[in-house]
Amino acid sequence: VSPDEEGICSGKYFTEAGLVGLLEQAAASFSMAGMYEAVNEVYKVLIPIHEANRDAKKLSAIHGKLQEAFSKIVHQDGKRMFGTYFRVGFYGTKFGDLDEQEFVYKEPAITKLAEISHRLEGFYGERFGEDVLEVIKDSNPVDKCKLDPNKAYIQITYVEPYFDTYEMKDRITYFDKNYNLRRFMYCTPFTLDGRAHGELHEQFKRKTILTTSHAFPYIKTRINVIHKEEIILMPIEVAIEDMQKKTQELAFATHQDPADPKMLQMVLQGSVGTTVNQGPLEVAQVFLCEIPSDPKLFRHHNKLRLCFKDFTKR
Repeated sequence: VSPDEEGICSGKYFTEAGLVGLLEQAAASFSMAGMYEAVNEVYKVLIPIHEANRDAKKLSAIHGKLQEAFSKIVHQDGKRMFGTYFRVGFYGTKFGDLDEQEFVYKEPAITKLAEISHRLEGFYGERFGEDVLEVIKDSNPVDKCKLDPNKAYIQITYVEPYFDTYEMKDRITYFDKNYNLRRFMYCTPFTLDGRAHGELHEQFKRKTILTTSHAFPYIKTRINVIHKEEIILMPIEVAIEDMQKKTQELAFATHQDPADPKMLQMVLQGSVGTTVNQGPLEVAQVFLCEIPSDPKLFRHHNKLRLCFKDFTKR
């Protein structure tokens, strides 16, 4: 509904019945999309209207639908899928306004990188010609000077929603973690000499956090990136993150209900198996063997020791 249209205030939507109709449509759409928590929010606006009109019939129907929505939340616990996110960067003068723009795309639940890559390749390949379009396969920062000016480049990276620690207090359920998302993150491993992966003591990690101009889910399935920040993790910080992740996996596997011995066995093997030389034992030998000479690293050294304490407890 556009506000500057002539006669909009006398139109059919600008009445109580019109509003009720639109809200009911919204609730039905949210229900179809599996966003049952949002159904509840819409009905919070509708219920007082029907209460004021003493409309028991409508109220009974709404409470019936609310019961359906909440029981679906309970039954589908752990089985709900909301979306997969990708960062897509466009490079090259062929793109016009899009040149050097980045977007976050929201794709249906289990979309693989290859699928979106194939789709965008097809779409832009048709527009510019297959030989002109190139997909950049890595997630490293793109250096414009090294690109061929006669080609169009697309870089696609899988990204995950990113939350600060304080946000996690409020984002408890799976729905909370997939609704009202504006920040996304992807990690790029690197070493100082240019290789992606190296020994533990030379393995750095770049975390890139993107902020979009609007929050997902949105009317559009792609949103501009308006802010980008990078955090560089030193090798010891990378090790701390790995250990925290392993400890979390262990905690999850030991507290699963019903218990899943297969899962536990896999996690345990990953924790103590010597097949992979980058396991916790290797981490301890590389970083905890001696106290670091650089005082800046004392905090990290201690933190890693605490991680191991937690890990062995698990």
